[in-house]
Parts: sequence; C-alpha cells; structure tokens
Amino acid sequence: MSTFRLVNASCADQTVDVIVNAANRELLRGGGICGVIFGKAGISNLEAALRKYQTPLMDGEAVITPAFALTNAKAIIHAVGPNFWVTPKAFEELFNAYYNSLLLAKNSNYKSISFPLISSSIFGGRLADPVGESTKQCVRAYLKFTKDYPDYDIDVILCAFTSSEMNSAQLELSKHSCL
Repeated sequence: MSTFRLVNASCADQTVDVIVNAANRELLRGGGICGVIFGKAGISNLEAALRKYQTPLMDGEAVITPAFALTNAKAIIHAVGPNFWVTPKAFEELFNAYYNSLLLAKNSNYKSISFPLISSSIFGGRLADPVGESTKQCVRAYLKFTKDYPDYDIDVILCAFTSSEMNSAQLELSKHSCL
C-alpha cells in the first residue's frame, strides 16, 4: 500500500531509495536544497553525471543520477520546477515535476521517495502561498500516480524544511481528506 506523509525536515536527510533535487533547467548546482544535495552527493561526480543530459530541460521534466556519496539514498532525481517569476501560471508544470519524478522512481523500481517543496522558495514568484501550491501539486501527483499504478506501492515523503513551511503545508494537506 502506498503512503504519503509530510515531515518537518530536509529531503536530503531522509533514508529513502530516491531523493528529489529541485533542479534548474541547466542541471547546474544551485542554492537551497540543490546546493545541499550537490554537496552531500559530491559535486564533481554529480556534475559529470548531469552533463550526460541535454539541457536545457523543460519545466516539469526530471532525470535520474546515482546518489554517489549520499549514503541514505540509492539515486537522485533532478526535477525541474517552474520559475513562477517567469511563468506565473505554471501549475501543470509543477504537477509534472512531481508526477514525472514518481514515474522515474517506478521505472527504476524504487519504492520510497523524498521530495522538497519544489518551486516554493526562490522560484515561488508572486504566488500568494508558494508552499501551499507546491504541496497541492505534490498531493495531486501522488493521487494520480496511485490511481494510474494501483499495483505499485511507493512511500512518499514531502519535506517542509522550516516551521512556517510546515504550517503552510499542513494547512494545504488538511484540505485533502483522502490522505
């Protein structure tokens, strides 16, 4: 049976099969959780693995690499969330970043995945509640995935790093009685 839970922690610290990186279109090392994941995995190994992909990726696309020095995961999925400063109504692309990550995990036979709140920080643009929107799209992707693949069990952890992010994410989750 698939599960979904919200935790107040870093996605990079979860012991799962796959950790998701909130990647940019060029798959370059960035700030925030992206910088943390690069640092923990090993910058040179991760950069070399990501150079094998043709960039720029489109918003919503995701690619996979080994976890390298990250000992609490087997792989890293790099999901490109939209920049809401540039595309203020890119909700479907945000959904796709989550959904395509779940598909990549399934296609690699991974059973647990840890997500950050994609596009909720510097890419949040002028959204009234970027954390709530990211949570909403993650839940939407999880529900569609479990409907599309009812025989594939996956454990999803959505990670809210700060207490204010946790509060916003919990408020959004309270609207989804099916979880």
